[in-house]
Amino acid sequence: MDYFVLGVLLILSACFSGLNLGMMSLGPHDLKRKAEMGDKRAEKIYPIRKRGNLLLVTLLLGNVAVNAAIAIFMGSIASGVLAGLVSTLLITIFGEIVPQAIFSRFALSIGAKVVWLVKIFIVVLYPIAAPMAFIIDKVLGKELPTIYSKHELRKIIAEHSNSTASDIEEDEANIARGAFTFGDKTVKEVMVPRSKVITLSDKDVLNKKTIRMLGEHSFPRVPVLGNKGLFVHGIIYTYDLLNLSNLHKKAIDICHKKVIFVNEDEKLDFVLNKFLHKKHHMFIVVNEFQEYSGIITIEDILEEILGQEIIDEFDIDGPIYQVSKK
Repeated sequence: MDYFVLGVLLILSACFSGLNLGMMSLGPHDLKRKAEMGDKRAEKIYPIRKRGNLLLVTLLLGNVAVNAAIAIFMGSIASGVLAGLVSTLLITIFGEIVPQAIFSRFALSIGAKVVWLVKIFIVVLYPIAAPMAFIIDKVLGKELPTIYSKHELRKIIAEHSNSTASDIEEDEANIARGAFTFGDKTVKEVMVPRSKVITLSDKDVLNKKTIRMLGEHSFPRVPVLGNKGLFVHGIIYTYDLLNLSNLHKKAIDICHKKVIFVNEDEKLDFVLNKFLHKKHHMFIVVNEFQEYSGIITIEDILEEILGQEIIDEFDIDGPIYQVSKK
């Protein structure tokens, strides 16, 4: 009979200890998110876990009470020193180490299966646990969600992409990492500098030679420069070259004057939003003196997000402006 009682007490100690570590390791915000995504285990645990302080106090009270009962019980069937030594070993091994090792690995699965037991513990210990939990709630407030920095999220994504248990593909991980990092970069880091851009002067005439030159480069947009190449008057589009009436006209006379400028030090996330809002494909980049210093296209930003160059069917030798980014 003595061994039966001791066994029951050790089982209770293991339950309280394991549940305390396992349940409290499951964040309420994580459980809520999993439950909203259809995880049945999280749906079972969340109602009791969201009252974290009540759950904590209940499990700690139960654990301390059962461990004290084990020590007292051992004292009644063995001598003082032997009782203390045996109770310490039993509680440490079977009441703490083993259950916590198990619950720490399978907290969600085990917690969902024994949530009914936790509810019984809460009801039994409620008269004592509730007032203590109420005080803790008032003093410390509600549990705060875990907020990760962008660097931490990138590390988490990298860990998931390298794990066989994750459903995140390597390409998805690369895009996600690019999405977290591109906003930290500036226009100057990814733009095409003016030395690499095919342009026309405001004095250039659209003759056959000029049109042939533009056709060889296959650039859909060509800036028209003035003021010694420091100012952009407008942009000539490919379809402008198809209009025979534009032949022998000056570039400045047929270029589109609506030009959108961005500064070199602007962040890429801001510029991407500007692309989407303005519905333009290419912006002219200016330096601190408002002088023309290069161009940036929406592809330049998308390439930073995707982590690779975008190549279309006209890029025979590689992506447009690729050489300028090396």
